[in-house]
This record gives sequence, structure tokens and C-alpha cells, in this order.
Amino acid sequence: MVTTHTWTLLITLAGAIAALIVLINSRLKFHPFIALMLVSIAVAVVSGESTEQIAESIEKGAGGILGDVGITLAFGAMLGKLLASSGATDRIARAVIDRAGERALPWYMAGAAFVIGIPMFFEIGLIVLLPLIFSVAQRLRASGKHTGSPYVLLATPAIAALATLHGMVPPHPGPLIAVEGLHAGLGTTILVGLVCAIPTVILAGPVYGRWIAPRLAVDPDRELVAQFTGGGSAHGGTAESSGQAADQSSGHGADQSAGHAADQSAGQGSVPVGRALAAVLVPAVLMLLRTLGELTLDESSALRHVVDFAGEPVIAMFAGFLFALFVLGYRRGTPPEATRQALTDSIRSVAGILLIIAGGGTFNQVLEDSGIGKAIESVASGAHLNLLVLGWLLALLLSFTTGSATVGIVAATGILTPMAQHLGSIDTSLLVVAIGAGSIGLNYVNHAGFWLVKESFGMTLGQATKSHTMIQTLVSVCGLLMALLISAFV
Repeated sequence: MVTTHTWTLLITLAGAIAALIVLINSRLKFHPFIALMLVSIAVAVVSGESTEQIAESIEKGAGGILGDVGITLAFGAMLGKLLASSGATDRIARAVIDRAGERALPWYMAGAAFVIGIPMFFEIGLIVLLPLIFSVAQRLRASGKHTGSPYVLLATPAIAALATLHGMVPPHPGPLIAVEGLHAGLGTTILVGLVCAIPTVILAGPVYGRWIAPRLAVDPDRELVAQFTGGGSAHGGTAESSGQAADQSSGHGADQSAGHAADQSAGQGSVPVGRALAAVLVPAVLMLLRTLGELTLDESSALRHVVDFAGEPVIAMFAGFLFALFVLGYRRGTPPEATRQALTDSIRSVAGILLIIAGGGTFNQVLEDSGIGKAIESVASGAHLNLLVLGWLLALLLSFTTGSATVGIVAATGILTPMAQHLGSIDTSLLVVAIGAGSIGLNYVNHAGFWLVKESFGMTLGQATKSHTMIQTLVSVCGLLMALLISAFV
């Protein structure tokens, strides 16, 4: 039954969301962590929590989510750094692309980005793929067999694959937060997420890329192309552009190129494709083995205990990191000092994400302790709203208005947790996918990824909207439709 108190709590939630939007997007430009903490405390006070309860909610919420996700995220960041600095990701991508004909290149690029996107964040994965996109696009342009922008043709499937995995498939931090918050099965969510991801990547990647590429005249800055490809420009590698690249190499660009070359050559020799793939897939395989063990092995068997332990997210990511550290670092002769510095740098890159996750955990806990979650459950159940659509819509709106997919996921998860308590295993995993898909959509000017794509490819604001924003919105809608389709048959 919906009471006056219920409506008071719902108004409080609406005010909290509005305050988040204003604090993050106004001229104050609050960091999302600060905004989440401030709004969480305000919600707790307005909803009547005591000062002792407020402090306990903050500590329990932030500490709990960091304990579940923070260490896993740190290992994932270090693993991604080892893969990139050793050249393993580049080796995987080039092995895939070298086997493709010109018409199949967008499909192979999607495949390369799909594999690389398993352990890497969207922005990191795109930066790793930029040299490959630029060099292959130059090859396509030189052939004269492609109309439109080859850069858009190849970037579109890469963006689609990286965004899909980043938002919908653990062990990425967003889906992992939703898995922990909704108490979903990790292995089941990985399987469901991959089933939803494959057709999503196909439609938003190669299919949309083939349609949009002839309609956009996109040419990245020639000096940037020369820097990433080691020479030659987007316009044919003229003597002028070569001179510009040489001039650039005498300054800051030389430092970056030298550092990149040092990373790539530290182990003296390219990484074998099999070894590179193994380093990428170890964590995912361990998590999937745990799911298979839950389905096929007796709970009391020794093997079941082993796969359960190895498939825990923090253990699986730690195992993958140690494997990569050995085969991509020490075994290749990388100096220990260089390896340690690379790992230190990788942690710095995710410090802001860890803080946002902590703030999101606090917000979730306050929603639970204040009774707001129960109030939403009461109203939603009375209105007979589809939970997948509700989760998708909440994450979409919060991500769009705050500029953070992580904020969208953590807030939507906290709101929907009370309503998901009685769902089955697959239904809960589908809700995780729907929330993750919602967080990807409408990626626009207040998202860092938008500007990374726009500036990397020298796009106008309109071109970036038609490409990047549209790709991510297609991913979002397709992800929801796939979740709804699967839910109709389970």
C-alpha cells in the first residue's frame, strides 16, 4: 500500500537525483564522489536516520563495495597495463586483422576489440587500438576501394565492442557492481552478458559502421596519425607531414614514442598470439569454470571447492594478473623496476573510479537503510512496471545527466535491489545486463569517452554525435532488447 510516508521518501529520492545532476553538471563541477557523499548524507538526514546510523551507513556502504569490487578492479587495471605495455593486445589485434580481407576488416576489428575489451576499460582499449585503426585505415585509403571514411568504418566496430563489454559483461567494474549489489551469479551473468553482447556488437558495429562511414568525411590530424603509425600521414605521408612528424618527435611526442617503444620492446621480441590470448582470458575462464561447477558438481566434492575458490572474482583476477606478470613481464626480460612503475601508474588511472564506486556504495546503503528502496518497490509493484525496462531507464537517465556510467549503474542498482530479491538466477543476471546497457546510452558531451573519440579522430561535434553517441545508444537499446528477448523464454 502506498502511504504518505512512501510518497515522502520518493520525493526525497527525486530530490537526491536532481541534486546529483546539479552538483556534477553545474558550474561547481563537483567530482562525482563528492556529490554522491554529500547527497547520501542529505538523504539520510531528511529520511530521519540518526547520526550514528549515518556514519554506519557510510562506512558499511563504501567499505562493502570496495571490498567486493575495489581489489578486483585494481588487479584488472594492472592486468590491462601489462597487456598493453608488453604489446600483447596489439599482437592479438594484428593477428586477427592480418587474416581479414578488405570487406571483412570491420568484422575482424570488432573481433579484436571484443577480445581486448574483456579486461580493459573503454578508454584504455580504444587507445590501445588507435595505432591499428589508423594503420589499417591508411591501407584502405591507399587501395582506393573504399568510399567514405575508412577511419569511421573501422572505429565504429571497435567502439561498439568496447562499449558493450564495458557496460554489460563482468569483470568490468560497472556490471560487477551490479552483480554484487543484486546478488546475481557471476558466471551466469558473464554467460548471459556474452549472449546479449554478440548480436549487439554486430548491429551497432560492422552493420552500422558500413552504413554511416560513407556519410561522414572524417580525417584525423595527420601528425597524430603519424605518431601512432610511426610515419606516413592520413593524407599519404607527404614530405611535409614527415617533416612535421620529425619536428614533433624532438619534443613531447618523442618522450611518448620513446616510452611506448620501451614498453613494447622491453621483453625483446613479440608476444606469441597464444600467450597473449591466454593472458587475456585466464580470469574469464576461471569465472566460467566456477559456473559450470555449480551446475555439474556436487557441493561436497573437492573439485567443486577448488573451482569455487578459483572462480571468485578477486582470486580469478589475481590469478590472471600473476600469469600475465610472469609470461608478459619477467619471462620476457622486462626490468623489474619498469614493471613496478607500470603497475603503479595503472593504479593511479583507476583511483577516481574507486572513489566513485565508494560513493555509490554509500548512496546504495543509505537508500536501503532509509527505506527508500522499499518505497520504490511498493510503487513499482503496484504499477506493474517491467523491471528490466525500469532498470535500463534509470541507468540511462542517471548516466546521461551525470556524465558517469558508473554513477548510473550504482544508483540504479541501489534503487532496484529490494525489488530483485525474489528474482531467479537468470532473471537477476538479465537485470544486471539491462542496467549496464542503460548506462551506455546517450553518451554525449559530459562523458570523457565522447571527447576521447571526437579528438582522436578529428571529428566535429555533429560527426561525433552521429558516430560515437549513436553507436553507444544503439548498443544500449540492442542490449535491452536482447535481455527482454531472453527473459521471454526463461
